[in-house]
Amino acid sequence: MEKVSNQTFKSPGSKSKGLELPQWFFSWETFLLGTAICVFIINSFASPYFLDPWSLSDATFNFTEKAIIALPLALVIIVREIDISVASIIALSSTAMGFMAEVSSSLPLICFTGIVVATLCGAINGLLVTRLNIPSIVVTIGTMSLFRGITYILLGDEALKNYPEEFAYFGQGYVFWVFSFEFIVFLMLAVVFYFLLQRSNFGRRTYAIGNNPTAAYYSGINVARHKLILFTLVGFFCGIASIMLTSRLGSTRPTIAFGWELSIITMVVLGGVSILGGSGTIIGVVISVFLMGLVTVGLGLVNVPGIVMSIIIGLMLISVIALPKVFGMLKTRSAK
Repeated sequence: MEKVSNQTFKSPGSKSKGLELPQWFFSWETFLLGTAICVFIINSFASPYFLDPWSLSDATFNFTEKAIIALPLALVIIVREIDISVASIIALSSTAMGFMAEVSSSLPLICFTGIVVATLCGAINGLLVTRLNIPSIVVTIGTMSLFRGITYILLGDEALKNYPEEFAYFGQGYVFWVFSFEFIVFLMLAVVFYFLLQRSNFGRRTYAIGNNPTAAYYSGINVARHKLILFTLVGFFCGIASIMLTSRLGSTRPTIAFGWELSIITMVVLGGVSILGGSGTIIGVVISVFLMGLVTVGLGLVNVPGIVMSIIIGLMLISVIALPKVFGMLKTRSAK
């Protein structure tokens, strides 16, 4: 199968005679950044309250927890795998924290419980994929139902709310001025993942596996162990996101984070990470996170219903997969 990458977005006439623009100008990241700027300008005209610093700060709560999961998920998709159980892992992690809060008011113990449960869920996904050689989409469809089902069995229609007062800071607190704790954590993690993927041997191994797993294996890379680490990493950060989301909502319910899978995967693919593996950047994912956040806020400003937002997100996912093929066809025709 021919590999299609979203990482570059080249114009068919980019090599014409005369003034030649630098190659980064035609990158997918530049296209996303330009789109985000346009959406920002449109939103500023759509509502007089949009440019208020506190309004912009509140808007970050719509995407921060999802964005934290999108960072490790980008690495999983680069190695030609997928994890669509992330929202269910959040739910099970939150449930574990809720029950722990019922018997203990220790904040570190509550958070530790949520992270351990989420990390174990990620490790289970990784073990099933790497040890039994089951396709990751099959595994995570199954665990998506399994983890969410366990949550419904444990909670039923009830909600767990017995969290200590200081727990609220993780999802509602501010580090300074309008910058929330969640948002600062996301920015710090984005920098960490940038260096992990773009500037480390771990990142080079990730790209090598995504481009050719067989060649990577024969070059000495432990492909199975690397993929297991990535799935476990996704689970770990689902635990971090679960702490923040549960803290922000102030309760645990069986429907928590329901339907988040589509949004998180869209953030990654829209950011230029190829669904066929082997390409993508953290910078692109970060820009796509802000773009989707701006789109969501803009739709909210004009009172667009949530179901319509889901349709738009789905269309964005389809479009971002189709666009490189369309422009590839145009480039081929222009070369003839």
